[in-house]
Amino acid sequence: MNAVELLERFGPREAMDYDVVIVGGGPAGLATAIRVKQLHADASVVVLEKGAEPGAHILSGAVMDPRALTELLPDWKSLGAPLLQPVTGDDVLFLSEFGSRRVPDWLVPRNLHNDGCYIVQLGHVVKWLAEQAESLGVEIFPGFAAAEVLFDEQGRVKGVATGHQGLGKDGEPTASFQLGMELLGRYTVFAEGARGHLGRQLIERFKLAEGKDPQSFALGLKELWEIDQAKAQPGLVVHTAGWPMTDESFGGGFLYHLSGNLVTLGLVVGLDYSNPWLSPFEEFQRWKTQPAIRAHLESGKRIGYGARAINNGTPQALPKLVFPGGALVGCDAGFLNAARIKGSHAAIKSGMLCAEAIAPALAAGRSHDELSAFPAAFETSWLKRELDQQRNFKLWFKKGPRIGQVMTGVEQWLLPKLGVTTPPWTLHNSRPDHLALRPADECARIEYPKPDGTLSFDRLSSVFVSNTNHAEDQPAHLTLKDASVPLAVNLARYAGPESRYCPAGVYEFVLGADGQERLQINAQNCVHCKTCDIKDPTQNIVWVAPEGGGGPTYAGM
Repeated sequence: MNAVELLERFGPREAMDYDVVIVGGGPAGLATAIRVKQLHADASVVVLEKGAEPGAHILSGAVMDPRALTELLPDWKSLGAPLLQPVTGDDVLFLSEFGSRRVPDWLVPRNLHNDGCYIVQLGHVVKWLAEQAESLGVEIFPGFAAAEVLFDEQGRVKGVATGHQGLGKDGEPTASFQLGMELLGRYTVFAEGARGHLGRQLIERFKLAEGKDPQSFALGLKELWEIDQAKAQPGLVVHTAGWPMTDESFGGGFLYHLSGNLVTLGLVVGLDYSNPWLSPFEEFQRWKTQPAIRAHLESGKRIGYGARAINNGTPQALPKLVFPGGALVGCDAGFLNAARIKGSHAAIKSGMLCAEAIAPALAAGRSHDELSAFPAAFETSWLKRELDQQRNFKLWFKKGPRIGQVMTGVEQWLLPKLGVTTPPWTLHNSRPDHLALRPADECARIEYPKPDGTLSFDRLSSVFVSNTNHAEDQPAHLTLKDASVPLAVNLARYAGPESRYCPAGVYEFVLGADGQERLQINAQNCVHCKTCDIKDPTQNIVWVAPEGGGGPTYAGM
């Protein structure tokens, strides 16, 4: 039964009216909500969060720059914000398979300096931000996934509808069926994170990316470990370049020591890689076997895993931020600073700037128009200046690892020493990531070692510790536009890259009863990373939000 038939049979949907509807309960969405209420206490604000609770779907490194948080909530320390572990040291390592070379402190470029920053578990920070928002009167609906953008007769955004609950795999209503709700707002803010499925629709509908570079993405894979107390170095930040990314692929590792004998670590792999045999998940697993990384983890225990696509954050690729009735904030727009490996401060600041445009509009009685004050404020903000300083970082690496390393040194070390804060040149990207793959027969096949179950692991055991769960009896949230494409194109030309780029074992090629290979989609494994939506070479995979509350439940990731 399709959406129209459901509404004809069970409709109309219940509707709730608010001044501001916010889609996404991460740092950007919650900062928007908090700032609106700070400036306009009588405004009605609701936040929809598809995770089971605020923070359940949040995944980040994370070293957090508190600048934006201090602007939003100056007394965050007395309010109990879980920024508890200051950075005490930075190690930047160049790795070979068996060796490592530490960059002298005086040569570390400015983008990798973390003075004044904190190592955090961002999920905990988000839960705390949700508490601050609720204390101001913001309504938060966890477990409700926004599934549809609603438009008025003039084509302006008027709100969103949540997904229906209780549909069976066949799309038919079960005994527990409930229609989704309509949440209508004078303004609707989209804060879904990188490659938000509604944000993507809005960018296309309103041509927000016209005249901009194509967005570029990376996949971040992360684990949380409990380590031997004798190895704990609270506050130490380690970043690595080099092995195992030995070809022209972009990538780097991170390892951060929290308090309580916890270490968070991961690998970031640019999704513009060209070799279809490459598996970001396996690259991450073998990265941990490098002696300099292994030394932190031996005799420890892995207690968490997750993966998430991230923006590479060039301002050249930022879409227009506003459209009639709403705005994009945080990584839904692409504000992450890839050079600093930080996004939460940018997400918070973008949400604040948006809220500072919304509040006077509400006070003036406006609704459903363009919040032009938001992009205007961004243009004069410290966030714009910061992103401009790093605007070429990822694009230099598109020219190769050595060029990227040299030019990062020039732009982030030499020029600042000469008093030049922003590079006098600008690079541009002309190719989306999904067009980067070369045919499999033109590339070297990569053979990965089997996991040992102690330091390296397989996908399914990793998904298990991500606490991922989806209701079994629901329509698949991952579908194909054309079911023939995976075999006719992806498998034939690229050796089935979806079986390798997915970090959760969602896609696998299996033999059917007829002896022919077919693509099996294990949607229940999905950790909502959005990699398939970005990297599928034929753009044939359609990702939509599953029933609210489904997906990972990250514990302090």
